Amino acid sequence: MTRAIIIDDDDLFRESLSHNLRDLEFEVMDFPNGQSALDHLASKDNWPDIILLDWKMPQMNGIEVLKTLRRSDIDVPVIFLTVLGDQIYEEAALAGGAVDFIEKSRSFTILRRRIELVISKSSDRSGGAAAEDEPASLSVGPLTLNLKSHRAYWQGTEVDLSITEFRMVHLMASRPDQDVSYRELYDLVHGQGFHSGYGAEGYRGNIRTFIKRIREKFRRLDEGFADIENYPGFGYRWRSPEDRN
Repeated sequence: MTRAIIIDDDDLFRESLSHNLRDLEFEVMDFPNGQSALDHLASKDNWPDIILLDWKMPQMNGIEVLKTLRRSDIDVPVIFLTVLGDQIYEEAALAGGAVDFIEKSRSFTILRRRIELVISKSSDRSGGAAAEDEPASLSVGPLTLNLKSHRAYWQGTEVDLSITEFRMVHLMASRPDQDVSYRELYDLVHGQGFHSGYGAEGYRGNIRTFIKRIREKFRRLDEGFADIENYPGFGYRWRSPEDRN
């Protein structure tokens, strides 16, 4: 049974969504604010499979809840459900470590499909023999990635990457000098099968924003950082150690 937590200050929306999910045989808990949900999660060893999070809430908004979750190493997939449709909010949510961003006006059928994609992707990452065989770390030149804790280090100093940013760096660095397409990077963020409402240029712009932010974080530690190279019109690649010499 898939376990979901809903965090939303709208009582009617929370009740309706809980009812729809329970009809799909989800185990659902709901909370009217972020702090009560955080208190619950802090007291539990077994976390839910997915968190559905509102953005606009009093006292603590959704992005603050998400940041607190990640600082507490609670790596549960988070989907934002919000009336805020601007792309700038979507980018902020994904950069903070959310896996998806859906307007509340979308149908429950769309939400159900997105949840299925996220749960399927999360299960692929965490389960099975393949996960057991994965190395604990990856090193490419001055970059070291701890694959268990999702922490990145540049020349021995930790880079303050969100989980989403870490996964993008991991994808590129695991294939140095190979081109990674915008679409592949976007699928990593959203899950395969997701279709951007802004079309091809929308998801490319989304990924450019992510890459810009990632580069800035590395350049705070190393002004000469240039290991993420752009292949115009296609995507990005991580420079191999041989090319640094």
